[in-house]
Amino acid sequence: MKSLKSSIFFKVSIIIAIALLLLIPTTMIEDLIYERENTQLRAISEVSSKWAREQTIGGPILTIPYYKFVKQFSSRDSTEKVVKVKDHLHFLPDMLKIDGKVNPEKRYRGIYEVVVYNSKIELSGSFNSLNFKDFDIPKTNIQLDKAFISIGISDLRGLEKQVDLKWNNGTHSFNPGTVTDDVLRSGINTRVPTIDYDSTSYQFSFSLDLKGSKQLYFTPLGKITDVSVSSPWSNPSFNGAYLPDSREITENGFTANWNILHLNRNIPQSFTGGYNFYPSIFGVDLLLPVDSYQKSMRTVKYAILFIALTFMVFFFVEVLNGVFIHPFQYLLVGLALVVFFSLLIAVSEHLKFNLAFILSALATLSLVAGYVKAILKSKNLTLLISGILLVLYGFIFTIIQLQDYSLLIGSIGIFIILALVMYYSRKIDWYNINREQKE
Repeated sequence: MKSLKSSIFFKVSIIIAIALLLLIPTTMIEDLIYERENTQLRAISEVSSKWAREQTIGGPILTIPYYKFVKQFSSRDSTEKVVKVKDHLHFLPDMLKIDGKVNPEKRYRGIYEVVVYNSKIELSGSFNSLNFKDFDIPKTNIQLDKAFISIGISDLRGLEKQVDLKWNNGTHSFNPGTVTDDVLRSGINTRVPTIDYDSTSYQFSFSLDLKGSKQLYFTPLGKITDVSVSSPWSNPSFNGAYLPDSREITENGFTANWNILHLNRNIPQSFTGGYNFYPSIFGVDLLLPVDSYQKSMRTVKYAILFIALTFMVFFFVEVLNGVFIHPFQYLLVGLALVVFFSLLIAVSEHLKFNLAFILSALATLSLVAGYVKAILKSKNLTLLISGILLVLYGFIFTIIQLQDYSLLIGSIGIFIILALVMYYSRKIDWYNINREQKE
């Protein structure tokens, strides 16, 4: 047994083996975070499915049916005939103005928070030039009396009131669904009076009382699209193809404005067939404060650093003070460090992450300090080890807060730690430690 105690190389091997063994429960902690995060996502999806999901508004689009004649070859009798096919002309507005007011609220599913919202969205604008001659379609083939307006709404369950279109001097009620899926997969439509073949201006306006969850996006279909959004939500994220031209975020909410030209998107103002509008959508995400699971995962990434540095401190205490710490005691201290991460996840589900980190760190420090004092019987060594662990927890806590500079600060910190270890171990004669302990 004495030979085992005095064999420095055997002891180092045992410590490394224990450290690597502790990576197994650390990996299980990461799996736990993924599991809890997926549970959160399911809770959010469940609430959103019953309220209304993320909303994307597209339109209005003026669509006019027309007939075209195409040649059709019959392989049965090798004949060719001309058939009459129905297609659609689509016109986008020259001016599109959107003014949205979003009122979010928090809903709960168990311990999880979900952001939903009610919104009042006013849309207005005009179609100024419908140039049918660009399509080289005979006037007699265009069904000007069957024109309709379509509005794209990604989740129709969010509509809370009947939607009425003011078209020039008339009012028309929308019906559910889309007449054609060339450009819109989900939405509402209404017929409008006979369109004049010659260029005429058409003014429109309507409002949407719309519910949704987390996101509200728009499609810039106007030759000039002007979008303004305001909300009392203080934690927005502006995403999509375009960022706001101006925005203001305060503790009392945010306002944002986009002004987008038709030249900024790869969609013509009038076309036949279909186009994919998705690459051009933009809008706002109503974010909750930074997800605790993301921060917990970032903290777990430093688990090997926690374990390695703690074991290194214990090892130097053994070498420099001539005390013996059993490998089983290394294992218990290592498990206490691993339990810190599990404790952090559990507490952060109920408290703010920073407070959860402090409470979990203090609990782990108290546990390790009490155990170290019991096995080393030294107040000074206990204070030394506790102080080093406190600095380490503080270092990791700082890295977690500085997202943009975490790699820089973390690399500098690890470099300094390595420098300190090399400095304080420079005078240790590793080859003569066993001989000195035997003597």
